[in-house]
Order: sequence, then structure tokens, then C-alpha cells
Amino acid sequence: MIDMIAKEDPIISEEEAAQYDRQIRLWGLDAQKRLRGSRVLLVGLGGLGAEVAKNLILAGVKGLTMLDHEKVSQESCRAQFLVPVTAQGENRAQASLERAQYLNPMVEVRAQAERAEDQPDDFFLQFDAVCLTCCSRDLMVRVDQLCSKHNIKVFCGNVYGYYGYMFSDLGPEYNYVEEKPKMVKPSGDTNDGPKAKKAKVDPNETTMVKKTASFCSLKEALEVDWTTEKAKAGLKRTPVDYFLLHVLLKFRTDKGRDPAPQSSGEDARLLRQIRDDVLESMGLNRELLSDDFVSYCFSEMAPVCAVVGGVLGQEVVKALSQRDAPHKNIFFFDGRKGNGVVDYFGPQ
Repeated sequence: MIDMIAKEDPIISEEEAAQYDRQIRLWGLDAQKRLRGSRVLLVGLGGLGAEVAKNLILAGVKGLTMLDHEKVSQESCRAQFLVPVTAQGENRAQASLERAQYLNPMVEVRAQAERAEDQPDDFFLQFDAVCLTCCSRDLMVRVDQLCSKHNIKVFCGNVYGYYGYMFSDLGPEYNYVEEKPKMVKPSGDTNDGPKAKKAKVDPNETTMVKKTASFCSLKEALEVDWTTEKAKAGLKRTPVDYFLLHVLLKFRTDKGRDPAPQSSGEDARLLRQIRDDVLESMGLNRELLSDDFVSYCFSEMAPVCAVVGGVLGQEVVKALSQRDAPHKNIFFFDGRKGNGVVDYFGPQ
């Protein structure tokens, strides 16, 4: 028997039942109760963060805390629909609060204008899930390692022009339920012919199956040893976006920001140099990531934010409600091709 996560059993009022009627019909009352009893921390209120905030608020979590120390800029207004165009120069989290709360008054939405890096460990332990967007590698690894010790789910993501990704760590033993078609046992002896030898699927009935999945940490996912024979054998099946992610995370480590349109010339040269250094350190050929990648990774594009934010928000909802199979464990999206791919980079 798999024990589901024990949480407080929030009472769903008649008003909430009406508000979440479609969702309750979709994934059940118990799943909605688990979602309704969950508190989420969302770091980063750029275009991707706004999409995630919208999806979590509409889904009906108990509380959402939005944390961001950045200011609203003219560029951020293009992809961030929660901030008014008149809010330039204001804090992004605080400027997003009014519209975010308007989406669903039943959710407790808060805004904090502080740096995530400056928060003590205890701050992150208040939540059932932490979602980090537009953050540095060091911060994401720190929070992931901290939260994994306390059974707190961690999600990371970012959008770079046409590219986007999301990562999830739900722990070494994540329990969930999945709806499957019900198998009907063959009937007894009949006089019309031989007995049925196999169970059949009844398309009109379903049953809930309890399952368990194991997730690796972000540190493990990013520190694959590509010199091993096993890793080399899987290199052709590995999305090139994985190596692009390494380059972009290193850029943020070095510059303290993501590539910016206003400094595209300088940033493009630095990105290519980082590409060479990163792939060389992995023992891989620089040609694995062609030079033209620098033409497609500047700024946050609203359509890409919508796609990646939709996937990321849905994965948080699935994890908190413990309903349906989660992605395991990195989702990459390439807006040039209009497709996404999920891959696993932890221990096999």
C-alpha cells in the first residue's frame, strides 16, 4: 500500500465547489483538497513567472507568495501581462499583485520585494512547493538541496528568446495516482465457444492506480559525466538544448543576468566563448552546439513564456494534487520548431 502525503483536509465551501467544479470533475475532490491546502513560493515575476502565477492561482492553491527584487522595465512589459504599462520602475512582484489577486479572490496572494539569495533557509521551508524562475544555478542548487531534505517539491524554469526549459525534483519517492482503463476479467464458461483467455479493457470504466516515481536532484542532472561509455552512448539521443542550458546558466553566473537585446553584440561573443569553454570542460566537441544559437536566445518571448509556463504550472498542480504522471525530469522547448521534449538526466 502506498501512503499518500498526509496534509490538512481543507473544507471545500459551496462557493469553492462552484468555482472549481470543472477541476473537481476532472481530477476529483481529494486532489482538489490537496491542492487547496498547499502553499507555493514563486521566485521571479518575469514573463514566465506571470504565466506560472496565473495557472496556479486559477487552479486554486491555498496561497501563492511572489518574490522578486527586480524592477518593471519597458522590455519586461512585453511578456509580463500582470503588470500595468504605467508601472515601470516599480517592483515586479508588487506591481503584479493586484491583477494576480483579481484572477481568484479565494487564493491568498502575497508579494515580497526581496532577493531570493538573501533569504534564510527557514524562509523556503514554509512552503509545500518552491518554483524558481530566472534564477542562478547556485541559488537553484542550494534551494533544491535544502528542500529535498524536507520533502518540499522544487521546480525551476526560464525562457531565453525562442528557448525555454523546466526542471522538477519531487524527491526520491514521489507517490501519485493515475487513472487507467479498467480491465474486465473474462466471464465463466459459456456454451457458445471457448472461454476468453485474457482480460479485456472496458472503455467505459476506469480505475485509480497508485504509482511511485523517483527524481534526481538538479545538481545530479547538471553534473553528468560525459566521458563515461554509458553517457557517450546516449549522447545522440540527448537534446542539444541540455548543453545550451549549461551555456545560459554559465552566462548568468558570469554576468548576473540573462542575455539582453541592448547588448546583443557583446553578449553573442561571450555566449560563443562560454559555449567553447563549457563543451570543452565536458570533453565534447564545440560543433555540438552550432554558432547560430546566439541568434535565438535573447529576451523573453510571450508565446514561449505561455507554452513553458503552461507546462511548468501544470506540473506544479499535478505534483501538489498527486494526480497523474509527472514529467521526469527536464522539459525543453524550442519555439523555432514548435515542439518540446522531456528527458531524464539523473542516475539510471
